[in-house]
Amino acid sequence: MKNAIYMVRYIFGATILISAANAAENWPEFRGAGAMGVSENKNLPDEWSATKNVEWARDLPGRGWSSPVVWGEQVFVTTVSTDGEQWVAKKGLYFGGNRYQPPKGTHHWKVICLELETGKVLWERTPLVGKPRENIHIKNSYASETPITDGKRVFAYFGNHGLFCYDMAGKLLWKKEWPAVKTRYGWGLAASPVLHDGRLYIVNDNEEQSFLVALDAKTGKQIWRTERDGEKSNWSTPFIWKNKLRTEIVTPGTRKNRSYDLDGKLLYQFGGSSSITIATPYAKFGLLYITSGYVGDRKKPIFAIRPGAKGDISLQSDQDSNAHIAWCQRRAGPYNPSTIIYGDLLYVLLDRGLVSCFEAKSGKPVFGPERLVARGGAFTSSPWAYNGKIFFLDENSVTHVLQAGREFKLLSQNRLTDKEGICMATPALVGDRLLIRTDARIYCIRKSVK
Repeated sequence: MKNAIYMVRYIFGATILISAANAAENWPEFRGAGAMGVSENKNLPDEWSATKNVEWARDLPGRGWSSPVVWGEQVFVTTVSTDGEQWVAKKGLYFGGNRYQPPKGTHHWKVICLELETGKVLWERTPLVGKPRENIHIKNSYASETPITDGKRVFAYFGNHGLFCYDMAGKLLWKKEWPAVKTRYGWGLAASPVLHDGRLYIVNDNEEQSFLVALDAKTGKQIWRTERDGEKSNWSTPFIWKNKLRTEIVTPGTRKNRSYDLDGKLLYQFGGSSSITIATPYAKFGLLYITSGYVGDRKKPIFAIRPGAKGDISLQSDQDSNAHIAWCQRRAGPYNPSTIIYGDLLYVLLDRGLVSCFEAKSGKPVFGPERLVARGGAFTSSPWAYNGKIFFLDENSVTHVLQAGREFKLLSQNRLTDKEGICMATPALVGDRLLIRTDARIYCIRKSVK
């Protein structure tokens, strides 16, 4: 009897430990908790190919650039398929990708839940079927916004086509739609939602009336909405910065980078960004990092912000710092990929495959720019890091592995497959698994899998 009681206690305790471990290994949003893109799991793989260390691969219908998110044993991805012609996304940076009319054909907006261990489809839902409400850039998709989950619900945001909330078993709990809005050159939307303390926050920057909205995560009811007057189209996901003084909602912008309190009141703002903002902010060492770097602009800044700012904290033309901005590198910011901090260094990946490195606390240059590939490289995915290495995934599904540190040292290249059309989604890291999404499928990469 005593032994039986002991075993029950042991099993119960083990369950608690396992659950705690799983909770620590969730990847609930774009770039993971805190939008850092870093894992401390030492069993993550350093090498892979189309056959090496691939635990499973699952074909995905349609197209989407949203990243996978994970909670426990469930992987969530979004995609949009069409009965009409599916145009091919040309790789790299270029002009001429504008589309001035929505594509023809009936489209199917989908939310797919996979089993983490096997890749098996647990459920698939199609919340919307119909014609697109707006045109998008040829390199964009109608499922570019990454979903987010709190372990009770998963929120799938499709920009102009609505927000849909499901429970973990795939039951639709609520949905929310706003009138479709015009974006710069008809490029479409892409900023992902964020969650904090039972509220869902969404930034919709467009050419008509940009706004930040807070919704009740349980019901979808609007709590407040703040108009972002003067702001035009941006594609940067907001960031919830919980610092030593307060919690704030950080929203990069082309006109002004702005921060709001949890009731939507403006705390501070500053200018100096490029004319397009895409990179996601994050915090480290008590500082907030905001970047932008449209390739056609001279302004390509990286800002490091101290907590507690109020009002307009913009730098003067002859300043690289002030009371609230710890440092600024005016011409170092990336366009599409977000930056990453690993150790005490900040790494910058430019779209054509150039890498630079700075001291994260001071902004002092360490090295670069250095080339990962010969001229003509194309990078959209944001980098990630673990095991003393930085990983850079290009649009050809090749991951370039860099030794972390103060010297540029390229270690290897992992080519996933030659068959993919394009790779633009940022991977997810969960436990000892790496999830890479291409335009055609999702791969689960795990060490020692033959």
